[in-house]
Amino acid sequence: MSSVTGRNKTPVKTAQSTATVADPARRRLLTAGLAAGAGAALSGLAARPAAAAGGDPLITQVQDWNRYLGDGVDAKPYGTPSQFEAEVVRRDVPWLTADPVSSVNFTPLHELDGIITPNGLCFERHHGGTAEISPADHRLMIEGLVDKPLIFTMEDIKRFPRENRVYFLECAANSGMEWRGAQLNGCQFTHGMVHCVVYTGVPLRTLLEEAGVKSNSKWLLAEGADASAMTRSIPMEKALDDCMVAFKMNGEALRPEQGYPLRLVVPGWEGNMWVKWLRRLEVGDEPWHHREETSKYTDLLANGKARRFTWVMDVKSVITSPSPQAPVTHGRGPLVISGLAWSGNGTIKRVDVSTDGGRNWKTARIDGPSLSKALHRFYLDIDWDGSEMLLQSRAIDEHGYVQPTKDALRLARGENSIYHNNGIQTWYVQANGTVENVEVS
Repeated sequence: MSSVTGRNKTPVKTAQSTATVADPARRRLLTAGLAAGAGAALSGLAARPAAAAGGDPLITQVQDWNRYLGDGVDAKPYGTPSQFEAEVVRRDVPWLTADPVSSVNFTPLHELDGIITPNGLCFERHHGGTAEISPADHRLMIEGLVDKPLIFTMEDIKRFPRENRVYFLECAANSGMEWRGAQLNGCQFTHGMVHCVVYTGVPLRTLLEEAGVKSNSKWLLAEGADASAMTRSIPMEKALDDCMVAFKMNGEALRPEQGYPLRLVVPGWEGNMWVKWLRRLEVGDEPWHHREETSKYTDLLANGKARRFTWVMDVKSVITSPSPQAPVTHGRGPLVISGLAWSGNGTIKRVDVSTDGGRNWKTARIDGPSLSKALHRFYLDIDWDGSEMLLQSRAIDEHGYVQPTKDALRLARGENSIYHNNGIQTWYVQANGTVENVEVS
């Protein structure tokens, strides 16, 4: 018989809402009855008639929005979301870090659909706060093992042939709090350090070829212009492959918190390598790890050893709705289960969804673009009978890599690291529609 480990929750205030973190007490929940509920959930959709229009005053009576003129086209020169979407914002968890200047906030994945993240909702991760830099004053220098050390202005960079590419960006610490069990009760907090946008910029190899990379070069050091002087080493093979120097996202200039006016794009690899406010590229024959945070390149294992150079973000998925911040509010009947899947190794081939904690699986429908190293949107349309559910998603990428269970991941790597947790997430949907972060064993 399966069992579920849940948590009693202690509320912790965030900027806009309440996140929850587990206390040491664990709640045990038997799930013998979930199998029957899963079978009913995966049956065909039941037709549900729309409400009759005759007695609905919102249809039969004139409303304010019918009666009065609205704002003209010049009222909001830069458009903003509706006032009724005011809760769709990034949120932070104050106790995660000592200071918000070197901290993170989270993308509200539970509120979004499709694969593209709006610019104003892309999560932030800073080491020295947001740098405010005039593009007229910004410079990018290439030096080291090159034929011609060069300095580019923003105007120089924009004269090179540009490309548009859709990529996800995920922090290596995404889901990091979940290594030791169910912790944060919200998809935004467990998986919200990821976003996906259209980047516009110049291939990095184009700029490196302009400078003339010497034959003995093996590594590239990227440095940011922010107060932390963020630096990361990148193997030359990756730099010359699919990396970009980007100045736009989703068609408009980068936001300051996303590296305006220039950032590095390192597709499929962990987010700390995507150096923002990019100011310098130094070509060398070895990595500059003595200048960097060594921990960013290692994942500590249970036996005290460490996995080194764990750059690629492995295949991963999460159900975004229903989830703790997106409960089922309409009761029984048609229910759209929706989520995201991604892999730093390429495209997603298939996503399976389970409603009974992994005992039975049904293939979900991937809808929208399927692009390499980008988010994929999946759906499973069910007819929910009101039974309890243990929702899980399991992604498989084009190379056959299968998203592991959390128990399998811990067995291989232990619980010492906070990085690269791509284990299968479980949401417990109760009969009243509320949803909780739990673990199945």
